[in-house]
Amino acid sequence: MYDLEISDPTLNTWALLRQTWSLMDKGAETRLAKIRLTPEKLGVLWICRDFHGIVTTAEISRFLSRQSQSITGLLNRMEQEGLVRRTPKRKGRPYTEVKLTPRGQEACDAGTSVVKTLIEDTASVFSAKDRDQLHKLLRALRDHMADRLHIELTPPPDVPPDRPIDVKW
Repeated sequence: MYDLEISDPTLNTWALLRQTWSLMDKGAETRLAKIRLTPEKLGVLWICRDFHGIVTTAEISRFLSRQSQSITGLLNRMEQEGLVRRTPKRKGRPYTEVKLTPRGQEACDAGTSVVKTLIEDTASVFSAKDRDQLHKLLRALRDHMADRLHIELTPPPDVPPDRPIDVKW
């Protein structure tokens, strides 16, 4: 990977964001691969474990910012691996519910421990003030892009808009 310094400041920002995300994702992939998980699989397991509502493909898609069809393929693989179980649609329930299996629970617990260590290490480069400033800048960028793409950002169901989501490590 090149250490880029580009003369156009906006392109330089774009390149830094892409490189940073790529490195962070690679770090998560590398560590999670040791326990036979991917960041995407862990995301699904975490949602199944901690989301208080009914977990559906659509809910997982919204949490992970992915298309439903890519989540369906991921769930197919995870079901074959015994990590999740899907309960088909039935009368009165127009959706398929996704649930964690005992094996999925074990994998989720191991994966969240791995990711917590990675996140704490990554965040250690920032002071609290720097972290808050970065949050402010990233929210502004995210909100701008959501507006441009006509994507409405809403809190998940049953989560008050003025409260952060509690995390269970």
